[in-house]
Amino acid sequence: MKIINAKVYTEAGSFQKTDVYTDGERISASGSDEDVFDASGCYLIPGLTDIHFHGCVGCDFCDGNQESIEAMAVYEASQGVTTIVPATMTLDKERLRNICEAAAAYPNEKGAILCGIDMEGPFISLAKKGAQNGAYVHRPDTEMFRELNAASGGLVKILAIAPEEPGAMECIEELKNEVCLSIAHTSADYETAAEAFQRGVRHVTHLYNAMSGLSHRSPGVVGAAADHDSVEAELICDGIHIHPVTVRQTFKMFGEDRIILISDSMEATGMPDGEYALGGQKVSKKGNHAVLADGTLAGSVTNLMDCLRMAVLKMEIPLESAVKCAAVNPAKSVGIYESYGSITPGKIANMVLLNEKDLSTVQVFLKGKAILKHA
Repeated sequence: MKIINAKVYTEAGSFQKTDVYTDGERISASGSDEDVFDASGCYLIPGLTDIHFHGCVGCDFCDGNQESIEAMAVYEASQGVTTIVPATMTLDKERLRNICEAAAAYPNEKGAILCGIDMEGPFISLAKKGAQNGAYVHRPDTEMFRELNAASGGLVKILAIAPEEPGAMECIEELKNEVCLSIAHTSADYETAAEAFQRGVRHVTHLYNAMSGLSHRSPGVVGAAADHDSVEAELICDGIHIHPVTVRQTFKMFGEDRIILISDSMEATGMPDGEYALGGQKVSKKGNHAVLADGTLAGSVTNLMDCLRMAVLKMEIPLESAVKCAAVNPAKSVGIYESYGSITPGKIANMVLLNEKDLSTVQVFLKGKAILKHA
């Protein structure tokens, strides 16, 4: 296939009008002119990678079955999110093992490609559990992580940890070369977070949410992360979790190379208003809000492509930066950039066409095939 007349997002981080060829599942440097797709009036961007979401279309990764994973993967692909790293919740070890085993056995035949697991819990702070179930909070445990990762076939790419908890620093030292460690659901102050970063943590889970805040006398996790150039930070740009001004200020603090857009979506995403669940807890969805019974935010109900649109159209983030933070940076973070995350010959042909005027999705190419049907 040959895609013509699109403004193509390049590895340089800018848009350039150029032709793009695919050869089967991969992007190629040249090809036939027989199968031509005219993309006039469109941007062509790499398929997005969501490295932190829990569910959508009534399904949750913690359902622990392949039917739910497949339903989630099909929905995500239809939105232009073509590679996924779904997240667990804070649960007991047996349920976590079941989730890991289901992911390990998943055949990856339909929809977005499952590229890993984000283990968000149980090694968190009870004081900052957010929408996690406090009954299953567990002290940081190296052997427990290794047992679960083995059950997943080595799929765990990100492990959340509250560095102030007993044994956390020892876990960080032991696991820093085995998995991307991420500060999450934590009461850690600046000094504790800085020590964790110095010991090998390089990631922060949903920055600002479920952690110590940034203030002029107590810079907390946010200040420590900003101070360490090797640390990347997740942002939920659903218009609910973080104020647009804070999003813009965070881009100034961290720079576009260190920010990763995530959805943190739960099973109510893509569904009507009503009652749903997250980690076994009841969640009420109304509009673009999802809350527990006590009013605690319970993840988002916005997919990553809509978060990208929100960042650009409502938060004044340049499109080039938003694409980098939703496609390039997450792929690099979980170690899949060799095959995904840019429109480069040799990589899997996961791409999305967006209308230049409103960034609506025109077409999604998954492994070189157009998957959206239009009348």
